[in-house]
Amino acid sequence: MRFLVQRVTQASVTVDDQVIGQIEKGFLVFVGISETDSEEIADKMVKKLIGLRIFEDENGKTNLDLKTVGGQLLIISQFTLYADCKKGNRPSFVHAGPPQMANHLYQYILTRCRQEIERVDEGSFGAEMKVSLLNDGPFTIWLDSEEICG
Repeated sequence: MRFLVQRVTQASVTVDDQVIGQIEKGFLVFVGISETDSEEIADKMVKKLIGLRIFEDENGKTNLDLKTVGGQLLIISQFTLYADCKKGNRPSFVHAGPPQMANHLYQYILTRCRQEIERVDEGSFGAEMKVSLLNDGPFTIWLDSEEICG
């Protein structure tokens, strides 16, 4: 499982010219799910995401987490995080989780995040989406379950 986390001052996702998700200060998270992921892995990844201390404290140090600053989440499923570009110029996505399994884990991640964070907006699984963001920093973190979960 892979999370691409961007600290934002605002972010939104649009499908068919309709805004379906929108946040202010918080994290825009692109979620990639592999064929070998599970709810157990998702739990560990969500715990790490929620605990990331990448907001500035009163001394300007990145020391505060999402809950402490009242941050919000916009979570977007993105199978392309499992692009394999080793051969040729056309990416392969053979390691991305199959759609039904990936959607189940995506919904599971949303549920777990909503248990911790007051505002969690989402994209539309499998849809053609337009994502806008104002990256704060810029600050972008890559979380990979192979590193997080050992």
